[in-house]
Amino acid sequence: MTSDAAFTYNGGKVAPGERQNLRYGISETYLGDPVRIPVTIVNGERPGPTVFLSAAAHGDELNGIEVVREVAFEWDLSELEGSIVCLPVLNVPGFLTQQRYLPIYDRDLNRSFPGNPASTSAKRMAHAIFRNFVEPCDLGVDFHTSTRGRTNMLHVRADMSRQAVSRLAHAFGASVIVDGAGSDGTLRGEATRAGVPTVTVEMGQAHRFERSLIDDALDGVRSVFAEYDLRDPDRVRWPGWRTVVTEKTWIRADAGGIVDMHHDRGSLVREGERICTITDPFKADGTPVRAPFTGVLIGVLENPVVYPGNPICHLADLDEKTARVVERRRSNR
Repeated sequence: MTSDAAFTYNGGKVAPGERQNLRYGISETYLGDPVRIPVTIVNGERPGPTVFLSAAAHGDELNGIEVVREVAFEWDLSELEGSIVCLPVLNVPGFLTQQRYLPIYDRDLNRSFPGNPASTSAKRMAHAIFRNFVEPCDLGVDFHTSTRGRTNMLHVRADMSRQAVSRLAHAFGASVIVDGAGSDGTLRGEATRAGVPTVTVEMGQAHRFERSLIDDALDGVRSVFAEYDLRDPDRVRWPGWRTVVTEKTWIRADAGGIVDMHHDRGSLVREGERICTITDPFKADGTPVRAPFTGVLIGVLENPVVYPGNPICHLADLDEKTARVVERRRSNR
């Protein structure tokens, strides 16, 4: 929907020039009390695109919550050209219990979109969210973190085969874009297939606010707003270097033990370079883990203990030209 009229949802509407904060019912508890998600809708006085910003589809992934809240309540939106739909906590039951999945048969809300009003509890919740606050939009940004025990550098995940999604991914201004359509049932995948170009932004780890990542993500939202002319006078940002990743791998432990990481998230590692060492409690017989190719660590272990087969890091391929740019920029800091 291009915003030059009211934004409507089942049960209400927001006219141009109006803001509305609501708690929208999407389900009921065992006691019959409503399960309600917080929603802020800001409909600008002037026409423009409608953008949704969402977070906490996994209830313990908190960084995106603060990004969405700050856009809704700390930014000057008086000259907004278009509309924004802010959904800071999609998975309210998971958020209340501080766990990743819905505490109802342990279902993943982010594998339940676009939902079904006659199916499981997760799909009914997803349907209410999707039909009312996602499908009416023109584009969307869905914020996530890594799962417990791991952490991600800030990067974008997007289906780069779609021109409209590629434009949005580039507009966010992250250095790393991981190309892929997304699994069935994900918010970004199903929204994109429904005609609402959407990207996922991965940033940091669960169960905390990480201020530097939040600020970086806010810069990304400003850049998106600039690209689509929602606000002046922001500019579309250039991150200094960029790679679109098609080749990536999870590097897994071949031995059990305690992990000594030698690199942080976002680090460049060369082919054959030691990423970490796995040792036993006596620090004997260390097992080195080396990079199979030159790349950037988009995700690394935070919990330093592993069984054989546990993931240690997520390595994304870099071509040699980009690798040299990354090295040069970091040596100049």
